[in-house]
Amino acid sequence: MKKRIRLGVNIDHVATVRNARGENYPSPLKAARLAESYGADSVTIHLREDRRHINDQDLKKILLHLKIPVNLEIAATKEMLSIALKHKPPFICIVPEKRKEITTEGGLNLDHKTHFLKKIIFKLKKNKSRVSLFIEPKINDINKAKKLNVDSIELHTGKICNLINKGKPYKNEIKKIKNAIIYANKLNLEVHAGHGLTFKSAKIISRLKGISEFNIGHFLVGESIFVGLKSVIKNFKKIIN
Repeated sequence: MKKRIRLGVNIDHVATVRNARGENYPSPLKAARLAESYGADSVTIHLREDRRHINDQDLKKILLHLKIPVNLEIAATKEMLSIALKHKPPFICIVPEKRKEITTEGGLNLDHKTHFLKKIIFKLKKNKSRVSLFIEPKINDINKAKKLNVDSIELHTGKICNLINKGKPYKNEIKKIKNAIIYANKLNLEVHAGHGLTFKSAKIISRLKGISEFNIGHFLVGESIFVGLKSVIKNFKKIIN
């Protein structure tokens, strides 16, 4: 029997809309609480260094008021480590970050500042947060993640989602993801998937056995403008399971 896949709802772009006018609405906290009430298994927020969407007050309020787990995405920096240690979110995903990028452009480079990354992971886990790394679906990166003693990995699905959305062949990419999932599971690493997911791409990728969680944000928030948050969350939960 296939294990139920959890749905993590990323609400960053509710904050993007709010910040576009410098207002206090729409409220990311309200979106998070609604997502919880509509069946989300967790809520993901990315606290970027430039605070382009989620800010420190959002983080504080959401951690205070939600009953479901909060997955905090952060870059591997001293500032973000300090914030994460202070607020103690149950889940933390370390992601790559560039100030000039529109969105995350790929998985972490695990050969860059490896000693510092290892130190961050150790401190976060000691602080009782479960830690994940956002990586490419590559065997080499999975081995490196395992050596860093993380609890899980999140596979970057951006490339395959772009191919699916454009109607291009994706056979090679789905094979890479499948092999990555199988290999990670053998190492007892929980596998999550995220980035660029739509109804169509989530349905295709969810057919692969071994994924524990999908984290979906941009499309989910965008589609909610037309049909409502409840409808989109219910639809995604049905699609991935």
